[in-house]
Amino acid sequence: MTDTVVVIYSGGMDSFTLLHHARACGYRVHALSFNYGQRHVRELDCARDVCRDLGIPHKVIDIRAMADVMSGSALTSDIDVPEGHYEEDSMKATVVPNRNMILLSLATGYAVTAGASAVWFGAHGGDHAIYPDCRPEFIQKMDAVCRIANYEPVGIEAPFMAMDKGAILARGLELGLDYSQTWTCYNGRDKACGRCGSCVERLEAFAANGVTDPVDYEVSA
Repeated sequence: MTDTVVVIYSGGMDSFTLLHHARACGYRVHALSFNYGQRHVRELDCARDVCRDLGIPHKVIDIRAMADVMSGSALTSDIDVPEGHYEEDSMKATVVPNRNMILLSLATGYAVTAGASAVWFGAHGGDHAIYPDCRPEFIQKMDAVCRIANYEPVGIEAPFMAMDKGAILARGLELGLDYSQTWTCYNGRDKACGRCGSCVERLEAFAANGVTDPVDYEVSA
């Protein structure tokens, strides 16, 4: 067991909070981001800037060559991004096939290289309805596999698994985090759209905490 963890860091608000939570818990953090052909790189830009300012080791892995085997999602293909809440059936269009299994496998390899004892990622309770690879049973199985896949066991952990986005934001506010350093919207325009599932859930989290989102929106928040 070491005091080092690899945090899968997209640049969005959940992984941003997770990154700082790991540091607050006393872990040395290696941040790992992925370019898998998502619609924009606004999140990756945020991740780069935050890690630079914190002096955290940060790697961005380009896996766009795998696009043909991760296609069919509104996040990676020429498909309209659905608007509305994650509970709606139309939001299944945002599922990227097998994404977390692929990203966690690569992150486990990096953890072995970096001497980390675990990979942390930001799956949370609000993801369960729509994303199969964010559900507790998936994480439990991935944890079991990654502990035996190498000579050095690596745990797969989702510290926010039992929390919704509002509770995650509450933790970040407790840490004094600045959420203008994050990007959540599925669209990569100058302002967040305020209508996609990711924006809707983010705005609900801020409303639940009685604070104003510092990010600018195209529609009134």
